[in-house]
Amino acid sequence: MVVPNNEDRQVKVSVRPLVEYVFRSGDIESGFRTAAALHEGTRIHQQVQKMYKEGDLKEVSLKTEILYEDTVYVIEGRCDGLIQVDNGWMVDEIKSTSSDISHMEEGHVVHWAQAQLYAYMVAKEQGLGQMKIQLTYIQVVTSEEKRFRRELSFAELESVVMEIVSRYAPYAALRIRNASRRDESIQSLPFPFDTYREGQRKLAGAVYQTINEEQKLFAKAPTGIGKTLSTLFPSVKAIGEGLLQQIFYLTARTTTRTAAEQAFELMQSKGLCVQTVTLTAKDKVCFQEKVSCRKEDCPFADGYYDRLNGAIMDMLSSETLMNRHVIEQYAQKHQLCPFEFSLDVAYAADVIICDYNYIFDPRVSLKRLFQERKKKTVLLVDEAHNLVDRGREMFSSDIGKTEFLELQRGYKGKNDRIHETSRAVNQYFIRLKKECGEGKRKLWMESPEELISLLDLFVQEAERELQGNANVELESRPLLLDTYFASQNMIRISKLYDERYVTYAEVTRNSVMIKMFCMDPSTLLAHASKGFRSTIFFSATLSPLHYYRDMLGAGEDDYSVTVPSPFHREQLDVRIEPLSTRYRDREKTKDALVRLLSQMVREKKGNYLIFFPSYQYLYDIYESFMSDNADLRTIVQGQGMTEEEREAFLASFRSDNSETFIGFAVLGGIFSEGIDLQGDRLNGVAIVGVGLPQIGMERDLIKDYFNGIGKNGYNYAYVFPGMNKVQQAGGRLIRSEQDTGILMLVDDRFTQRQYQDLLPEEWKG
Repeated sequence: MVVPNNEDRQVKVSVRPLVEYVFRSGDIESGFRTAAALHEGTRIHQQVQKMYKEGDLKEVSLKTEILYEDTVYVIEGRCDGLIQVDNGWMVDEIKSTSSDISHMEEGHVVHWAQAQLYAYMVAKEQGLGQMKIQLTYIQVVTSEEKRFRRELSFAELESVVMEIVSRYAPYAALRIRNASRRDESIQSLPFPFDTYREGQRKLAGAVYQTINEEQKLFAKAPTGIGKTLSTLFPSVKAIGEGLLQQIFYLTARTTTRTAAEQAFELMQSKGLCVQTVTLTAKDKVCFQEKVSCRKEDCPFADGYYDRLNGAIMDMLSSETLMNRHVIEQYAQKHQLCPFEFSLDVAYAADVIICDYNYIFDPRVSLKRLFQERKKKTVLLVDEAHNLVDRGREMFSSDIGKTEFLELQRGYKGKNDRIHETSRAVNQYFIRLKKECGEGKRKLWMESPEELISLLDLFVQEAERELQGNANVELESRPLLLDTYFASQNMIRISKLYDERYVTYAEVTRNSVMIKMFCMDPSTLLAHASKGFRSTIFFSATLSPLHYYRDMLGAGEDDYSVTVPSPFHREQLDVRIEPLSTRYRDREKTKDALVRLLSQMVREKKGNYLIFFPSYQYLYDIYESFMSDNADLRTIVQGQGMTEEEREAFLASFRSDNSETFIGFAVLGGIFSEGIDLQGDRLNGVAIVGVGLPQIGMERDLIKDYFNGIGKNGYNYAYVFPGMNKVQQAGGRLIRSEQDTGILMLVDDRFTQRQYQDLLPEEWKG
């Protein structure tokens, strides 16, 4: 639905979301949702349309205007087919499904409503007194077809359409009222501070210009200028100017999500009235002890869609900043799954605050949201340096032997088709294990097509079994479901495979794993953001800029901006200690390192953070450090910390600590970026090592790939990602114009030109 940015009472809405809003009912489907319709839909449509005769039409764009009360509804859609019949036309609505259609007795109410809307549009345009309507269902595995037909007069079609519009109208009216309040509030919204910080106006101006000119922007903007507000404020203003309808604020961490929420709270205190929704991962917001979306297991899934519209109207009528707490509150009130509820409300929000994966990950989709609004949506990608490795992760896929062996055994005598397709995949892995030989590894530059074909057969049988089959035993369902999703992801990623990929297999104990590894995600990231009006990539450590432009898929015409630091060199006492922290030298430099750290923290009472390149190195030095400094208070980052443990770690850094306090943490970890310890909450930071990723096969594959295309592979694979971690960790120290502190960089490589050039200017002497 497109809500106007002016006073005209006109609502633009596509056929599908219109009828889904009105007619959706029943339960959330189980944790399994077939992907067959998504992947096979186009092929199935084309298969049916090829049977059309000369004169029949396919993919027909239709549009009509309907006046209801004081609002004009502009309804648009694309009809699958118009088939010529004796007295006019028959609408053909084609649906692909993995369900068993042999016992289907009538079409789905949503599909009938879609087809009737199309029939009404055709009849109205051509002045026809009646229309025939056909629903064509195709089973994607068996290609079985089933058709249902109806014939309605124009008066009957008009009655159906007016009923649909009347049921949609209260929601549309609410959206119009909210949009009017929003636009009025934006027009008078001042910048929420008396003055811009140094560099803040430059960044805000660059963001607005980029949105206005429909470009991408790569912004290196230092910590402390208020990057969140500098990107959100001009984007909000662009909504008021009619350039945008929606903002996506994309983050890699919960802490940066909170910063965006706080920025909207601040703007709201100055009069802004926009509706924001924060999306939180399902496992974090689920009300049940164990995540299961089967209606038998979850009362919040049972009858979900019967209660949804009322809940959406309730929350949109009363709330603007819909964070996790607010969403959970309304979900409890209306007995709804909070995760699915947040997704459904997001379709009506002005701003969506969420993880990168909602836009970039091919496994996650909010596609209904985008098709109408992409051209008027901006993506604000916070801490964009994280998106390089996240992109590699999203566009890579792996799968192992063990699960298929278990399924082969578990379904023997219960489901012969799953038994056989699992056995075929398991046999493939047995052969692959032999090919790996004594080196226990195999590497090749092609998609594993034989495996993909076998997985395709497995997926078809798994879909049959999972789609409500009574034979599915509760204990076997999770394994089948997980293996189904893993297989689907392998199939999906294989379609993206090109020269930027490599395939490798590894033997580990009794299992074999195969992985399609994306060495260069730039093209796929660029494709994922294609169609949006603008994308703003910003970070304090988008350095070197040419590397991040390259890795995030910049085009030649895309903009870049570098905002200088607002802080003075005098605020930082930077010390470079040329002590080798290379793995081979760590034992012999351990005592010297402990002495350096001890001297720094004893020089002045305060709070300190010391970062290490690995947990093992951290624990090793910590043990020696404490033997010499048992009187000092410390806290150590643990592996796999809970949210409560993370909060306790940060809360320990109090400005009123009466004694020196030291935190030991890992470079690139949860405490090395996205945290804000202002003033005396942090007085010094030591960074041990240059942060290079651990040498390994995948990093070496990245290195060799970039060497092969004429770039410095070692820098791309190791140096640039490593030094980014250093910059992030050092950036925890100076967070405001009043902050001062010691920054100690411990490694002899910090004295080398290659690494010196990558340090921020304010760190250099």
